[in-house]
Amino acid sequence: MPVSKSLPLLVIGAGTWGSSTALHLARRGYTNVTVLDAYAVPSTISAGNDINKIISTLQNRQGKDEMEAGETLLRKAVAGWTHDPLFQPYYHNTGLVIAACSEAARERLGIRTGLKGDSNLVELSTPEHFQRLAATGVLSGEFPDWRGFLIRSGAGWAHARNALEAAIREASRLGVRFVTGDPEGRVTKLLFEDDDVKGAVAADGTVWRATHTFLCAGAMADGLLDFKQQLRPTAWTLAHIQLELEERALYEGIPVIFNIEKGFFFEPDQERGEIKICDEHPGYTNTVHSADGSVRSIPFERTQIPKESEERVRSLLRETMPQLADRPFSFARICWCADTPNREFIIDRHPEHPSLILGSGASGKGFRLSMRTGFKFLPSIGDLIVDAMEDKIPPNIHEIVKWDPENATNRNWKDTLGRYGGPNRVMDFQEVTKWTTIEGEMSKRS
Repeated sequence: MPVSKSLPLLVIGAGTWGSSTALHLARRGYTNVTVLDAYAVPSTISAGNDINKIISTLQNRQGKDEMEAGETLLRKAVAGWTHDPLFQPYYHNTGLVIAACSEAARERLGIRTGLKGDSNLVELSTPEHFQRLAATGVLSGEFPDWRGFLIRSGAGWAHARNALEAAIREASRLGVRFVTGDPEGRVTKLLFEDDDVKGAVAADGTVWRATHTFLCAGAMADGLLDFKQQLRPTAWTLAHIQLELEERALYEGIPVIFNIEKGFFFEPDQERGEIKICDEHPGYTNTVHSADGSVRSIPFERTQIPKESEERVRSLLRETMPQLADRPFSFARICWCADTPNREFIIDRHPEHPSLILGSGASGKGFRLSMRTGFKFLPSIGDLIVDAMEDKIPPNIHEIVKWDPENATNRNWKDTLGRYGGPNRVMDFQEVTKWTTIEGEMSKRS
C-alpha cells in the first residue's frame, strides 16, 4: 500500500545512511520526516564524518547476480558523485592505486585479466612504477614487494564530511527536521506496539510516533534491535599528519594509494593541509560477554588509536613516504562499521515488524566491492532504503540485502571476512593497553 506523503516518518541516525535516507525521502516528496541523532550533525561518531573516503567503481570477482546488483548501485552512486550538483563538488578524480605484497593478497585483488588493452588500468610491478606517480621526492620509499595497478580515472576520493553536511543542509532545506544532541536526539529504545514498531523514545522522554521508522544507526543499531548476530560492530583506525604550507603543493593530486595488507592514504585536504593515513587490518571489536553466553561488540568514541596501530601507520609511511614517517600526528581516531557475516548490506522491511525499515550493515564494503568504505554510496543508498519502504527493491538486489538471520547462525565472531593486514586476525580493544597521545589543540576538534 502506498505511503501517504504527509504521514510522520522517523529516521534514527544522521550519519551517512540516515542522512542519505532523509534526503531521498524529501526528494520524493515526503513532507513529515524527522531525524534523531545523539550527536550534533554531522555526528562525531559517524564513519562518514571524515575528511576523505575512497570512491571507486571497482568490483571484486563474484557471482553473476551479485555483479549485476552491485553494478546497479554503483551506477547510481557514481552518477551522484559526477552529475548531481549536490555531491559533484566534493569528488576528486585523482585515480586509485590498488596493491598487495603477498601472493595470497594479490589474488584477493580480483583483477587478473583485462589489464592489456585497457588504457584506464596500468600495471605497477617495480618501485619506480610507484615512485613516478607523484612529484620527485614524494613517493620516495622502496615499496618492498608491492605489486598492483593504477586506475587512472573513475576513482579517487570524496571530502566525506563536506558531502555529508551538504546532504544534511539540502534535506533540511526540503523540510526534514533534525533533532540532535543528548538527550533530545538520543534514542533509548524503539516503540513496540502490536508486534510492530511505531516510532522511538528519546532520552529526554519524548515519544516520537511514526508510520514508518528507519533504523540507520550504523554500528549503534545493534543496541536498539536484536539483529540475531547479523551485525558485528568493527572498528578501524586512522591518523592525520599536517604538512607545512610550503610543501603541500608537492603532494596535491597524488592518487589514493591502497595496499590491502598495509593501509592507504590520500592527497592532503585543502582546508587543513592534512594527509590521512589508515593502517589496514581485519578490524577491532570491543567484545562483551553477557551472562547468557551471548557476545556483543559495543562501539565507543575515542580520538586516539592503539600504539600498535600507530606503528603500522608509520611502517606504511616508511615504505612509501619515509620523509613523513616520524612526523607527529595532528589527529587520530577509531572509526566503526557494522560487519555482517557476508559483508553485504541489510536493507529491508523487517519481516516481523513491518513498519520498521532497516538500513544497516555498512560492512566496510557492500556487494563484495574491493574498497573498504561504504561511504561511496552516500548519493544513492538512501534511494534504496526508501525503496524498501515502498516495496520497490528489485528481486535480485533484495535477495542479497534481505534480513537473513540464518546467515549468522553459529557465527564465528573472529572471522576476518577476507581482510588482510596487521596480525591478520580480528583484534579486540579489551586487550589494548597503550594508546597514542595527540598533542595540541588539533586533537580536541570534532
